[in-house]
Order: sequence, then C-alpha cells, then structure tokens
Amino acid sequence: RTQKNKATEYHLGQLKAKIAKLRTQLLEPPKGSSGAGEGFEVTKFGHGRVALIGFPSVGKSTLLTMLTGTHSEAASYEFTTLTCIPGIIHYNDTKIQLLDLPGIIEGASEGKGRGRQVIAVSKSSDIVLMVLDASKSEGHRQILTKELEAVGLRLNKKPPQIYFKKKKTGGISFNSTVQLTHVDEKLCYQILHEYKIHNAEVLFREDATVDDLI
Repeated sequence: RTQKNKATEYHLGQLKAKIAKLRTQLLEPPKGSSGAGEGFEVTKFGHGRVALIGFPSVGKSTLLTMLTGTHSEAASYEFTTLTCIPGIIHYNDTKIQLLDLPGIIEGASEGKGRGRQVIAVSKSSDIVLMVLDASKSEGHRQILTKELEAVGLRLNKKPPQIYFKKKKTGGISFNSTVQLTHVDEKLCYQILHEYKIHNAEVLFREDATVDDLI
C-alpha cells in the first residue's frame, strides 16, 4: 500500500483522471458510427426517462410489459433482449418513458458484452432503476454499482457542489467558498489538463474529493 503524501496525492489524482477519461472514451461510438449501437438510439419522450439496468434474465422485459403494455420478449435463456426497447407509463397527466435494456455483466464499463451501449443510454436517463435477482441481489447490486460508478454514474448521490464553466481564453480560474482538504489548486489544474482543459472557471462550494471533480 502506498503511503500518501502531497506528491503521491497529485500522482493518484492524475491517474484517476486518466482512468476515468479512458473509460469515458470506451463509451463513445467508433468513428464513422452513427450512434451508440443499432437499436440503442431512442428519442426521449414524455416527462422523464427511466432505464432498467440489471444482469441478463432478471425480469426487466417482464417488468416493462407489465408496466407499459409494450411487448418485450422474455425467455428462460440469457440475453433475450438485444436492443433498447422503450415503453410509456401513463400516470395521471404524466408520461414516463421506460427503457428495457440488454443485461450487462461484470466488466461492462470496460466494454464487455453490450455494456458500452447500455451504459451510454443509462447516462442519458433521468433515473436508473436496478432490477435484481432476489437470490443474488446484494452481490449483483454491488457489481452494477461498481460498473456504473466507473463511468461517472453515481447512484443515490447529489451532484457535487462544484461550479464549472469552460472559457475560450484566460486560463483556469480556481476558487472555493470553503476550506478544501482533498483538492488544491495545483491538483485541480493537473486533472483538468488530463482532459485537455486549459481555460475554465472552477468554484468549489463544498469540500469535494478528486472523484467528485472527475
């Protein structure tokens, strides 16, 4: 285990930024591609979008059919759903778009299975709803949470109180309204430079961490 000091904190911060950047690039469609993948480009509709996330064959298709009346094929074998299937929940005067996505597996954030396309759609949703196998719920929940957090999707957490705005010129303006114990001006510069951001305004309104900034 590496003993932490200021120098190693800077290196660890840069390393986290590099890993996060590479994982984000994995979610981007290849050059020349028209989108996240065939069947995955679904136009947003209604007052909100909910993505159903889970391992293969845990009941996502059945849940979509029950809640929306939209047919999504369900079977006893894995990977029955191969594309994104949308349905609409009508509640009073509200229309909520529900998306049945293919099951994801451990390593989805690194591109395994159809994880890249599934997570890309999830990031465009207002709510991510996990559908779990009751006999393996805690283990599956931990894996899914890890895969989503690896690409910046942090469930049940409020957005960090960090104001960020890109600029065309002027360099990086760094300020805070509270005392910071995890990130300082130098580390913030290094992380932004990893993303090739050289002109921006950054204001910390809470004692946020490196992960919050990334």
